[in-house]
Amino acid sequence: MKQIILLSVLLFLASCKDKSKTVPIDTTSENEFARTGENHPGKQILETECYICHNPKESEESMIAPPMIVIKRHYIAENTTKDQFTEDLIKWVNDPETESKIPAAHKRFGAMPYIPYPDDAIAQVADYLYDYEVEKPVWFDAHFESVHGKGKRIGKRKMQTAEPPQDKYAKIGMEYALAAKGALGKNLMKAIQQNGTVGAVAFCNVKALPLTDSISIMKNAIIKRVSDKPRNPDNAADMEELGYIRYFKKLTAAGKQPKPVVKTENGEVDFYFPITTNAMCLQCHGKPNDQIQPATLSALKNLYPADKAVGYGENEVRGLWAINFDKESVE
Repeated sequence: MKQIILLSVLLFLASCKDKSKTVPIDTTSENEFARTGENHPGKQILETECYICHNPKESEESMIAPPMIVIKRHYIAENTTKDQFTEDLIKWVNDPETESKIPAAHKRFGAMPYIPYPDDAIAQVADYLYDYEVEKPVWFDAHFESVHGKGKRIGKRKMQTAEPPQDKYAKIGMEYALAAKGALGKNLMKAIQQNGTVGAVAFCNVKALPLTDSISIMKNAIIKRVSDKPRNPDNAADMEELGYIRYFKKLTAAGKQPKPVVKTENGEVDFYFPITTNAMCLQCHGKPNDQIQPATLSALKNLYPADKAVGYGENEVRGLWAINFDKESVE
């Protein structure tokens, strides 16, 4: 009898011990969900609107605006209240030409284009940014340390050595690609705000090539966006470009960060870098009747009867920046 009682006590204690293990798991899960603000309306606006230019999944070289973690760090100090931050953010978005708190980003990317966002929408974004963590790019910590930590001193020593020509041409090519990407992205964002995704399709049909050509003239280069699945037949990749698209697709599928491909021959430089999709792109380049809404799909079929640029998922290689310039023009 004593053995039965002892066994019952042991089983009861073991049962209590097992139950106690499950409690922290559930609690942590709930806390984690709350901490990230998964259903916060500001998060939805951030990801669908702001990430057109501030996408944290972009490589450092591909950014056309600072990631939101940079904005958060420069606009929120230890003594900054939520009301102060909200007021500052609304003021900045409504008047992008006002004095920026991130002069380095302003110098690199230029002023943010004015877009008439409602103040309450900006306030929701501010509320989310203030209370929750935002996604950091994978390269951000190393970049931050290089600017604010030990890496800054190392960088100064490196500046004393001559930069290899290939690295120099890669930087110039990336500068040209970002200039074109920035012009397209900012104007596309305006078109979406004013006329929705359907209006953005019409904008791209009329303005995308002329905008790219205008940057080409400005930079004294030939700047092209090409694809293995073009929307506009004029953007179809040639055989060599198709090879680079396949190469970048393999890198991206393997989870590796792509680096520019640079070729030099006969005094000319050819630069290649992938164009990848984000969540915003899928409104026009995702799966028909899923990410692409019927009205948008109808506009695409009307303006691009031979359209092949659909069916993509997020973070997939959709095409290529193919840029050509003379060495003499950058010496």
